[in-house]
Amino acid sequence: MSSSLAAIVAAATASTTPTFTMADLPTTPSPSPPPPTTTTTHQQLSRYESQKRRDWNTFGQYLKNHRPPLTLSRCSGAHVLEFLRYLDQFGKTKVHNVSCPFFGHPTPPAPCPCPLRQAWGSLDALVGRLRAAFEENGGHPETNPFGVRAVRLYLREVRESQAKARGIAYEKKKRKKAPLKAAAAAVETEMGGEDGGDVPTAMFPLSVFN
Repeated sequence: MSSSLAAIVAAATASTTPTFTMADLPTTPSPSPPPPTTTTTHQQLSRYESQKRRDWNTFGQYLKNHRPPLTLSRCSGAHVLEFLRYLDQFGKTKVHNVSCPFFGHPTPPAPCPCPLRQAWGSLDALVGRLRAAFEENGGHPETNPFGVRAVRLYLREVRESQAKARGIAYEKKKRKKAPLKAAAAAVETEMGGEDGGDVPTAMFPLSVFN
């Protein structure tokens, strides 16, 4: 075969044989790896627990900013009262002064310059949460500053003063004791003598009547 014929055959073969590159090959997407599974589950706190944690952090910040700074071990009932009075500046409850024409009016018809205070119910619930948080964070019940008598008297004073100023009566719902009285009467009847003498007092645990 001459050189010219070989060149023609080579050219024809090159033109009919397809050429491929890596870009021409079909690409199959590789499956993405599954997201990592976490075995740690976060338990969502209840509304009460969340609020208690926020209140405890707020009180801790108050002790830190106190002048001089206070530690939890040195905190007393007097410091708790300071904290409660400090919170009054953030209150949203209108408490009328005695000289205000709306004193004792539950729904004043017009605005007045009387100060805003923390409502008694909010303070009472706050003290309850902080009393529980104190013991949960290592405090002893006998040294709990949120349960001292001075704090209880302050809350009672706030309740009575706000009740008068706002014309709101705070009355606890009385528990029904009719079944207990009926049971006591039945016991007394059984224990009473036939001669109509004195009926001995039936002994019940105090928890039944509380």
